[in-house]
Amino acid sequence: AGAAGAAGAAGAATGRRGDTSGTSNTSGAAGMTDAKGGMSGTADTAKGTTAERSGTTGAAGAMSRRGETGKRATDDAMTRSEERMHVGVERHESGRARLRKYVVTEEVQQTVPVRHEEVRVEREPITDANRDDAVSGPAFKEDQHEVTLHEERPVVTTEAVPVERVRMTTEETVTNETVRGRVRKERIEAETEMTDESGRKGRGDTPGRGGRDMPGRGRER
Repeated sequence: AGAAGAAGAAGAATGRRGDTSGTSNTSGAAGMTDAKGGMSGTADTAKGTTAERSGTTGAAGAMSRRGETGKRATDDAMTRSEERMHVGVERHESGRARLRKYVVTEEVQQTVPVRHEEVRVEREPITDANRDDAVSGPAFKEDQHEVTLHEERPVVTTEAVPVERVRMTTEETVTNETVRGRVRKERIEAETEMTDESGRKGRGDTPGRGGRDMPGRGRER
């Protein structure tokens, strides 16, 4: 760009000198009727015009390249984005619980003492103490004596007795669950293309010339 600008400036200077020379020669042709001077001035004028155009083109190209270079300098970075996974919890109904009371019948066994009367015959000899009772009745007479016997029997009765109060409550238990998901990530790789000594272009794989092992000049993540 600098060389093109210098060439343009030189062309502009040459054009200005040509214009000045052409004007002098034209004045000489008018005063001295020198056809050769007039032709020389015309040729110099044409050269100056061509040089000015070349200088203008070179200046415009240099300005255009400087503009592109400045644009790249302000936009030489990429933005890399990635997704983040956020895990939350939701409360759902998982079931119902109820208390239900029903009646069952079961056999129970219990031992209780019971009493009963038995007949036991006692014999005693006649003595002075019981002699009067023994001879009070007639002899050789049929007679009988009756005794009532008693016994106890178990009697079973039931009654309803409150034994406990039952209610339902809920409690929260915390357990750990592993949640798996998929997130996307962007990757940015730098690729360097180098031209070797033979003039062929290719991706740099040689250490020291853009290879993947050179920090800052190879492929990087």
